[in-house]
Amino acid sequence: MEYNFSSESLRDFLKVAGVSVRFFEFAEHTMTVDAAVRRIGVGRERIIKSLLFICDDGSPVLAIITGDRRVDEKKLANICGVKRVRRATPEEVKYFTGYEVGAVPPVHHKTKIKTVMDSRVLDFDRVIGGGGGINVLIEISPDDIKRLSGAQIGDISRD
Repeated sequence: MEYNFSSESLRDFLKVAGVSVRFFEFAEHTMTVDAAVRRIGVGRERIIKSLLFICDDGSPVLAIITGDRRVDEKKLANICGVKRVRRATPEEVKYFTGYEVGAVPPVHHKTKIKTVMDSRVLDFDRVIGGGGGINVLIEISPDDIKRLSGAQIGDISRD
């Protein structure tokens, strides 16, 4: 039987890990930064994006950045020690993370994924990101994300 990755499995994982987190569930989707901002009412910089990339060697890497920035693929590739990275397809996102695009949380994925978190994320005590469902968000500490994912911290963003 295949394990079901969902907001419920994420909630269970975080509870067992002893992480203080807040879940928000909405009738409408929260798959984009703009949608999350509308639902929660915070600035774009407090929203985090968990974006999957594929390195030119075929390995996945999860980039976590604030919602007001974009991933600089050259910087990300450099940190990963590869020449190039590309955005993962929706099928690759589901395969590696267990979640649909727009629902990917910053932690608790189907496979162990190298994670790189932009240093700007650490400017906040709490950030809001994907909660395992397309209409679910979580509020979590960047320190907990770093600890649970083993994230490397670096400058991977651009305006």
